[in-house]
Amino acid sequence: MSETVDTYRVAVRALCDFTARRGDLDHRFTPAPSAREGIAGHARVVARRGADYRAELPLEGEFREAGLRLVVRGRADGYAPGEACLEEIKTHRGDLGRQAANQRALHWAQARTYGALLCRAEGLARVTIRLVYLEITSGEETRLDETVAATELEAEFVGRCRDFLAWARQESAHRRARDQALAALHFPHDEFRPGQRALAEGAYKAAATGRCLLAQAPTGIGKTLGTLFPLLTAMPRQGLDRLAFLTMKTPGRRLALDALARLGAAEGQPPLRVLELIARDKACEHPGTPCQGEACPLAEGFYDRLPAARRAAVASGWLDRQALRELALAHRVCPYYLGQELARWCDVIVGDVNHYFDDAALLHGLAQSDGWRLGLLVDEAHNLVGRARGMYSAELDQARLNRLKRSAPAPLKGALARLSRQWQGLVRESGVAEGSAERPAYGVLEDLPGGLVGALQGLVARLGDYLAEHPGQGEWQELLFEALAFGRLAERFGDHSLCDLERRGRGRARLGLRNLVPADFLAPRFAAAHCAVLFSATLSPAAYHRDLLGLPEESVWQTVPAPFRAEQLEVRVRSDISTRLADRPASLGPIVATLAAQYRRRPGHYLAFFSSFAYLEAARAALAAAHPEIPQRGQTRGMDEAAREAFLAGFAPGSTGIGFAVLGGAFGEGIDLPGERLIGAFIATLGLPPSDPFNEALRARLQARFGRGYDYAYRIPGLTKVVQAAGRVIRGPEDEGVVVLMDERFARPEVRALLPEWWGA
Repeated sequence: MSETVDTYRVAVRALCDFTARRGDLDHRFTPAPSAREGIAGHARVVARRGADYRAELPLEGEFREAGLRLVVRGRADGYAPGEACLEEIKTHRGDLGRQAANQRALHWAQARTYGALLCRAEGLARVTIRLVYLEITSGEETRLDETVAATELEAEFVGRCRDFLAWARQESAHRRARDQALAALHFPHDEFRPGQRALAEGAYKAAATGRCLLAQAPTGIGKTLGTLFPLLTAMPRQGLDRLAFLTMKTPGRRLALDALARLGAAEGQPPLRVLELIARDKACEHPGTPCQGEACPLAEGFYDRLPAARRAAVASGWLDRQALRELALAHRVCPYYLGQELARWCDVIVGDVNHYFDDAALLHGLAQSDGWRLGLLVDEAHNLVGRARGMYSAELDQARLNRLKRSAPAPLKGALARLSRQWQGLVRESGVAEGSAERPAYGVLEDLPGGLVGALQGLVARLGDYLAEHPGQGEWQELLFEALAFGRLAERFGDHSLCDLERRGRGRARLGLRNLVPADFLAPRFAAAHCAVLFSATLSPAAYHRDLLGLPEESVWQTVPAPFRAEQLEVRVRSDISTRLADRPASLGPIVATLAAQYRRRPGHYLAFFSSFAYLEAARAALAAAHPEIPQRGQTRGMDEAAREAFLAGFAPGSTGIGFAVLGGAFGEGIDLPGERLIGAFIATLGLPPSDPFNEALRARLQARFGRGYDYAYRIPGLTKVVQAAGRVIRGPEDEGVVVLMDERFARPEVRALLPEWWGA
């Protein structure tokens, strides 16, 4: 009778990460180049090699022991057969001598593991292992060579596999138990909400066919649970390795974790490992302390204590922010970097969209390096266009640079002076007037300022060297990251972006690289996932999101019918009011009369949305003067979290009043005021972005690329905010309320076509 053999597959990088790291966390070495810079650096090295050089050489080997077959695979960076030399290529910035010992040990482990696999594949008795370090600014190569016998490399490979074996056996058993439980997973309620089943079916089909789904589904049907449940049940059937639930805001993470808890994940049934990823600054236990063993007690000996923390974490399974923090501190390791490590080993990762879509995103990097079959869920996906534009935009501030230059340490003075001269030349030659803080002057540049970008690269090199010797200097570290981001985007500048200059007075210019079409950056991310489900109450029209997000051609569009009746929501249009900038003073009287009349007709809680704080404050003052008996409160500029919570707490059952808010702000979406807590909304704006030089440049670029410049730059983004704000009123099947749209343009057919059909307006 033959022995049953389980197969577990692991990437070379993951195997070496697991077995080769020792000692402290140490982030004094300059920040690593981006993935794109790394790819370009590799290509640069390969171009210098001979014609017989084999780049990106796929290698695979296995190790068997005690019923487990461990398959190790990866791609060696390059192999020169004539020299019998295998190369592992790494890119870096600054002085290589400052590289942390644990990082160098990892690189050697990877190279020697590839060497063992190569000797097996080619039947070699000896091979030269070479680490090639390319400094990306200068292009200089540093080569470190070892000629090693195949027997020595094989022994190391077997040792690594044996070190990893217990973990691999545990992982294999976990995967079987997970898939078995998910195959029998039951919906946690007796029945689906109206519309929720249709959404769940669409999400499951997306996973089954490996497609991207755009699902527009109304508020109140349970979209979070209605997408998580089908993707979890699809995991065993479609061989999904990981599921990433990506959100725009912190409350979205909480909703996802609550849904997973209802599915039993918090109690370990099914045996899912759930991880909440949070930003580094929010996870840090010692703010302002460098991430190095000499300074931070949670960095000292991090890799020595990591194995015990990792074992405890996967045994726990439920790793939301608080649970992860408690476990990390119990093992005296950094919570943030423990979370980064556990992202590789958890089944469901809940975090912000930047963890997959940002330029150097952790989850995308792991999916690529470890070969994940990944399912994506993107909540409130109507915000992804704006968020992605921010991810792929950067800005430099001349005034800040001048201030830092005055107090610069000696090693940075020369680089800062060169950059300052380039700034002055750019401002002189740009043709953009001086402007002022109140009336800034703005211009779009035809080309990137090459001299300034070059000087910026020089500053990056000097900053990297300086910070390696003087870690923890916040402003200089921040400047380095800004300069790196700007430089990376400059390398990929194209018609998806523009370069602009804004002048707010002498010595107060800002140079921006503004992304206009995030599709060029996001398309490879969607292509790398097995399936993706993007959902929101406002994803119409589908073409807008397909075009600007770079979704695959075969993406599917689904509209889930609203479970609400038109009679639940009274929608009125005041077509005799204009809220255009020039007409706003004249609009205050009719707006106040509308607010007061509705409040008298049905006293209760209302939200009134305006296009700006100035307009909001003018309307509040007019209402207070004309109707002082109507209770009111208003959103203010820069409200902190406590103030926002106090504002929402005022919408309590039993009281009444009108709350004034800015459309598109903190209270325009993502808040839940069911039942009598909110019975109506007044919207005194179409939410259109201002017709300023930037938005006009955006309109022109979108017109040239997609033929729908005004719609894509103005009308669709504005009305998405209107529909989101109106969606605060009807939150459940029993709610009833009113929405009053106050602007004559709401009566136009092209505008009405972008409003929800069930409104019956």
